[in-house]
Amino acid sequence: FEFRRGVMGVWATEDLPSLLQDYEAAFKAPVDFRTFTLDLGRLHDICAAGPVYTFCVRRLALLESRYRLHTMEREKAELAQMRANPHRDYYNCRKVDTHIHLAAAMNQKHLLRFIKKKMRDEADEPVIAKGGRTLTLREVCEDLRLSPYDINLDSLGMHADASTFRRFDKFNLKYNPLGDASLREIFLKTDNFMQGRYFAEITKELFADLEESKYVNAEYRLSIYGRSRDEWARLADWVVGNRLWSPNNRWLIQVPRLFHLYRQSGTLQCFEDFLGNIFEPLFEATRDPGAHASLHLFLQQVVGFDCVDDESKPDAPIPLSDHDWERAGFPAEPKAYTAATNPHYAYYIYYLSANLTVLNQFRRSRGLSTFDFRPHSGEAGELSHLHSTFLCAHAINHGLMLRRSPPLQYLFYLTQIGIAMSPLSNNMLFCELAKNPFPLYFVRGLNVCISTDDPLMFHYTKEPLMEEYCIARHTWQLSSIDLAEMFRASVLHSSFERSVKAYWLGPDFWRPGAAGNDITRTNVPDIRLAFRDQALREELQVVFESAAAGPLQGCYASASSHPRPANASELQRSAGARVS
Repeated sequence: FEFRRGVMGVWATEDLPSLLQDYEAAFKAPVDFRTFTLDLGRLHDICAAGPVYTFCVRRLALLESRYRLHTMEREKAELAQMRANPHRDYYNCRKVDTHIHLAAAMNQKHLLRFIKKKMRDEADEPVIAKGGRTLTLREVCEDLRLSPYDINLDSLGMHADASTFRRFDKFNLKYNPLGDASLREIFLKTDNFMQGRYFAEITKELFADLEESKYVNAEYRLSIYGRSRDEWARLADWVVGNRLWSPNNRWLIQVPRLFHLYRQSGTLQCFEDFLGNIFEPLFEATRDPGAHASLHLFLQQVVGFDCVDDESKPDAPIPLSDHDWERAGFPAEPKAYTAATNPHYAYYIYYLSANLTVLNQFRRSRGLSTFDFRPHSGEAGELSHLHSTFLCAHAINHGLMLRRSPPLQYLFYLTQIGIAMSPLSNNMLFCELAKNPFPLYFVRGLNVCISTDDPLMFHYTKEPLMEEYCIARHTWQLSSIDLAEMFRASVLHSSFERSVKAYWLGPDFWRPGAAGNDITRTNVPDIRLAFRDQALREELQVVFESAAAGPLQGCYASASSHPRPANASELQRSAGARVS
């Protein structure tokens, strides 16, 4: 295997890959970057078309009205089905926190208690090398003029407040306990003077909390920065060496979009170096697991990749048409991208997803686990971020900006791409709780669930996910049926193994509608899922018939004038295969 224009290719022969042609590769990306950008430009044009906009606004309004009519007519029948189901309720339905960062997965009281305990019991433990000397925890505290008795939640200063609204830079500073970066390195880093021992201990406490709750699960995120080739080995040694495993958790790897910082410091010379540091160790571990035992073991618990950073920052330009490509100056290949500015969001998304596609093909051929791509998208910034992830992602986190584009929102509905939203996080950063589009997305039938993001900054209780759902229920007057539907959606969004999902939701969980529901496990009434499935199939039928009528001709038809199919079989034949 080797990189070709920024995307890894895998050859089956033992000959040197450099002597072989791209078309001879056993595993390769389905499209190149230029084709991706042209498709992205076409998607922009489709969403900007006036008839498409009008059509999507009307269809979304119809979906909203149909749901409200459904709840008025069938709410009593749904509640009767739910109440007849023994054992299951709000607390003992399986749910997954699909978007949570490990460095902020504990609440403030948990972290404060842990820091105080270490200050009392291990004050003379060497914890950090600073200024050419090794400091003990006692000496660090003396430099900061701290004592275990003096520290409280207010002095810890890690909770988001009004000062962080639309200020991601200030929010990032909240990761520093007591405003000091050295304490963050000591307690919240995997690769430090102590080999991340304190962070491993607090992670085990988080696992114990999950296992005690039994029905709450998580997908904690760990960071790979792409600065050096040995990052994966160090992270795998930390996880495996500290035995950080729990049946209630799977790992996601988040890749921060910080190439420009590493280029400015001289750590990296081009964007392909960044990609190589992320993906080459994974291909090597896939080819020869025995030579990379720790990494191979760690990857069995890694289920997906994320791409994170501040989306509100302006993006560099990117070509979206043949005319744009004809103009000189844009480095098409990552090897030629040597600028000290950050590439466009879509540049990251394509190259991460393309390399993951090839890696998944390679791992699948060897009987190994594969990875989903579930990036942060639509929290702020340009709509093009959501266009990019619509083409490349399995699911996204946040999705707030979908409210500004009815065509894109309708596309996310038709394809049922998962959206994990974090209302309390958004409330402190980019969107006030009263203006959050989550309840509107849910009513219209988008595939949404709730996640916590950073409990250290936004939550107060030992069970932040339950706190998040509880606040959402009271704020938007959600019913117990609505919550059960969201719990089920969170499991489907997650990247837990298929066998685990079958145990949690039922053996036919993958089937659409009531046929895939086991109410004894999900507590979701069959009536609700049958309604959702029928609505989706009818919308797909409308789209297919409009497309058959000619380019955009169907967009001018009244959204409410479309005839309803005579029966389910006729609907299924006309709608065709369900988009997944």
